[in-house]
Amino acid sequence: MAKAGILGRSSVPRSNESLRIILSAVIGIMLGYLFGISLPTVNITKLHFPSSIISYIEDRNSGITTQTLLNHAWTSAASHKKNNSVSNPDEILKIYVPTNPKGAERLPPGIVVSETDLYLRRLWGEPSEDLTSQPRYLVTFTVGYSQKANIDAAVKKFSENFTIMLFHYDGRTTEWDEFEWSKRAIHVSVRKQTKWWYAKRFLHPDIVARYDYIFIWDEDLGVNHFNAEAYIELVRKHGLEISQPGLEPDKGLTWEMTKRRGYSEVHKVTEERPGWCTDPHLPPCAAFVEIMATVFSRDAWRCVWHMIQNDLVHGWGLDFALRKCVEPAHEKIGVVDSQWIVHQVIPSLGNQGKAENGKAPGEGVRERCRQEWGMFQTRLADAERAYYLEHGITPPNSTGA
Repeated sequence: MAKAGILGRSSVPRSNESLRIILSAVIGIMLGYLFGISLPTVNITKLHFPSSIISYIEDRNSGITTQTLLNHAWTSAASHKKNNSVSNPDEILKIYVPTNPKGAERLPPGIVVSETDLYLRRLWGEPSEDLTSQPRYLVTFTVGYSQKANIDAAVKKFSENFTIMLFHYDGRTTEWDEFEWSKRAIHVSVRKQTKWWYAKRFLHPDIVARYDYIFIWDEDLGVNHFNAEAYIELVRKHGLEISQPGLEPDKGLTWEMTKRRGYSEVHKVTEERPGWCTDPHLPPCAAFVEIMATVFSRDAWRCVWHMIQNDLVHGWGLDFALRKCVEPAHEKIGVVDSQWIVHQVIPSLGNQGKAENGKAPGEGVRERCRQEWGMFQTRLADAERAYYLEHGITPPNSTGA
């Protein structure tokens, strides 16, 4: 009897303990289900349970209630959610503006200065007071010191509304200070280079963006019948984006298009020798000026600059392709007759060449010019053909360049 009493008394606690385990499991499952519904975004695998919960799993008799478990889980989930909703402050403070110029995306737009100018500034005083004038036009000459008298006469035809820039191919710069205007001019000196080499490297469109018109001229031009301000007025009046002064027909004339006409202000078309013009709206009968005394609007120059090849320094063939940069070209390219110049044909830059294989320096330079012309035509034709094929268009037979 005694044994039976002992067995009866011991079975009661065990039944209560089993019941408690079962009820705890059921309640845990229900709470877990409700908890999962209320926090669908919580990743359970990322909940960091405290060691006390792990201890309870290991020891059912630890005395931790279901409510304590829930409190721990809720605290961990809320903390995880908060950490996910608040980004790293360093990430928030990083700047990235895809519309900024390439390379400047990490700068705030308010500090980005994508264009500059050639205005001269002081080394002292208030920056806002540096500029007493802001020229609207730029004229460049590629010069040797032997042509100083010619350049002096030419520069005096340009008002203070022009920035004067000299590219020195003979390395002589300080000697020019005998002219008062030279002290205000910009001098760039690199030996034995052409004006198109200089233009590609020092006249980037973002550098000359402040100028309405850019004159890129040779050094051997007579300007007795030329006035720069009057020229600008006519260019504006007739809507010319690319232009040149008319040439005196008695000397240095290659193309009929550039010959001065004494009865007009401006002309945009001409008649050439038979067979030279396949289309009256194409070069050399229209949409054409030479490269010796070219004048570009700001917008036209932005296009032309990109067409200049780094290695083709003489620019031959460029005059036939200028029409690619304006539309309609036969109306926006022309010759100003009433402001005209004389091409003196002084081969001073040609003499900067090198005598090779029995050829005089000038002969080698001219041979290079002709070679570059052919290379430029080929590159332009290949580039246009590649574009058309890429866009599923049948390429035309010729670029007309």
